[in-house]
Amino acid sequence: MVKIYVVDTNILLQAPYAIESFEDNAVVLPMVVLEELDHFKKAEGEVGANARRVIRCLEQIRQKGDLLKGVPLGNGGVIRVEKNFVDVKLPGDLAEEAADNRILRVCLGLAQSCGEQVILVTKDILLRIKAQILGICAEDFTTDQVLEHENQYSGRCELYVPEEIFKDFKKKGVPADQTYVLGEDGENYVPKLSENQFVVLKADQSAKKTQLGRVSGGVIRKLEYRKSAPYGITPRNTGQYFLQEALMQPAEKAPLVIVKGMAGTSKTFYSLAVGLEKLLNHPTGEYRRILICRPNAQFDDDIGFLPGDEQEKISPLMRPVIDNLEQLIDSSEEERYRDEEELKGKVEEIFARGIIQAEALNYIRGRSIVKTYLIIDEAQNTTPDQIKGIITRAGKDTKIILLGDPNQIDRPFLDERTNGLSYASEHMKGSPLCWQITMTAGECERSALAMEAVRRL
Repeated sequence: MVKIYVVDTNILLQAPYAIESFEDNAVVLPMVVLEELDHFKKAEGEVGANARRVIRCLEQIRQKGDLLKGVPLGNGGVIRVEKNFVDVKLPGDLAEEAADNRILRVCLGLAQSCGEQVILVTKDILLRIKAQILGICAEDFTTDQVLEHENQYSGRCELYVPEEIFKDFKKKGVPADQTYVLGEDGENYVPKLSENQFVVLKADQSAKKTQLGRVSGGVIRKLEYRKSAPYGITPRNTGQYFLQEALMQPAEKAPLVIVKGMAGTSKTFYSLAVGLEKLLNHPTGEYRRILICRPNAQFDDDIGFLPGDEQEKISPLMRPVIDNLEQLIDSSEEERYRDEEELKGKVEEIFARGIIQAEALNYIRGRSIVKTYLIIDEAQNTTPDQIKGIITRAGKDTKIILLGDPNQIDRPFLDERTNGLSYASEHMKGSPLCWQITMTAGECERSALAMEAVRRL
């Protein structure tokens, strides 16, 4: 049975390709959606770009037929614009001219005039609630959704291996098919492992014997950089050993690193430490610079109204990065803050020399970034379309590090299943070019109070 999907503006602004995502069903755009697209087409950043992309797509469709009557899509479906049902009655407490209520009126009119199932697709939770009150079926746009956070790929696991094989781990590694985990039924079974997945390997006859490794070509091999101390920093827990391994690998071997974890697990701190190690302490010639982008929920709307040039506009967003740099540049906790001006000067020198550069996320569009150590901090506030745009900007010898916490999202209409960080994590799982690690709550190293808050709150 053919379904009618009425698509809200927020779907198109976040996923401009959504029109093609409803298979052989009918897609209906209320006239108010076209009006809102017209309003957003001049907006800065991703919102404006997506609005313009949808408008261009509609123009191509319009040239093939009459949008009021319906135009066939390549997937077998049909798209049309609906301008009728202006006289459909809504409950008296719903303002007739409100954009959301005009969409509801179209849904009610379609439901009353045709026999097909009408479904409103919107990311606006309150609009979905109002639709349910009116007896209209409403859904979120699920094409970009990944698994719930607790079921998402973590990039790490614990495995057991027979004692006699465990002894040879450091010399030649352990075949992945010789490892096992304990099932809920008490039986042992061989797990399905992904390329580059990190492993805590335990001897089955002595659980205290453990080694840290990584899956490579069906074999679990020892970490190459376990004894490294980038910029004088040494790992304090298992997650940081894995994180260090992924970050220290050259761009040709590990061009994409995805790190998920709560605040205080040293994601940004460690990423900066490795970048400074590669450019300052032991220059390898791998990278020309460290480039940092830090998206924020109001960034696209507000940056144009802030005073100053691009660097001055984005400096408030870079404050967390500067906090980490202050700790890295002066490792002595006792002496670090005795001369604030000297410390500030050291940080400013790093930026003045071009070793670290900060850039607005929306300025990456259309660029090819070469020989760069690129950190995208707070990547959970990006959309899937944005994260795809970032990764596809990677030129030769560039390493991209995506950092963030899928549980701390500040951007409207994104959640733990639809944000760009989770989207990239699930879709890049198993790629030989992608290394991933999820830091655990127990690996919070910010302070005793931060750890206590993790445990209690």
